[in-house]
Amino acid sequence: MPKFAANLSMMFTELPFLDRFAAAAAAGFSAVEFLFPYDYPADLLAEKLQQNGLQQVLFNTAPGNVNNGEWGLAAIPGREQEARADIDRALEYAIALKCPNVHVMAGVVPPGEDIARYRETFISNLRYAADAFAPHGIKLMIEALSPPVKPNYLFSSQHQAAELVTAIDRPNVFIQFDFFHAQLVDGNISNLLKSLAGRYAHIQIASVPDRNEPDDGELNYPWLFAQLDKMGYQGWIGCEYKPRGETTAGLGWIKPYL
Repeated sequence: MPKFAANLSMMFTELPFLDRFAAAAAAGFSAVEFLFPYDYPADLLAEKLQQNGLQQVLFNTAPGNVNNGEWGLAAIPGREQEARADIDRALEYAIALKCPNVHVMAGVVPPGEDIARYRETFISNLRYAADAFAPHGIKLMIEALSPPVKPNYLFSSQHQAAELVTAIDRPNVFIQFDFFHAQLVDGNISNLLKSLAGRYAHIQIASVPDRNEPDDGELNYPWLFAQLDKMGYQGWIGCEYKPRGETTAGLGWIKPYL
């Protein structure tokens, strides 16, 4: 049976962020993920998790200056000190929240720049992060982002993500396999599930192309969930989608699984 985590950055947004924990628990979720924890003290977030019987299963390293077009620093040449400070801060939060997975954000490559330099910077910083997180039993995720959502991100394909995991060469680095991005770029999700088995440790879902509840669009999610069960996938599935309306009104699709 798949294990689902509510993404509190995209779901229950009709409520203030700190109230979304209780809403997720009331809806039947036992786990949550979100983009960034850094606007709140770690002990406050840990208290919200404990109060509502929730497990934190994923968050990201800091994005940098979003208003200037940044979306992660780990691949940006010359920004290594900042990127590693973000990694260190994420580790502190992961320990405090007992979170088993952290997504390290790569960053955007400006047009005309040498992408090889950015790739090598990312590999170096991920090795630093992996070595820091490993003693705590925490996995690191890297995620391919589709160009319609994040133009010029360092990598957009699941195949590129797999190549980077190989190059980073650390046992606690895995692919964060987002079916929405993968369908936009690679397609053939069922084949990717098999060919990349063992290389992804967290999955995210949404309808394609609208990124709403996974009960519509071109992906047959019940069939994909059944394939994951057959394959023995043990990781979490993050519900990183934009509800069409009020969040709980659109949760009919998940009731058989909770």
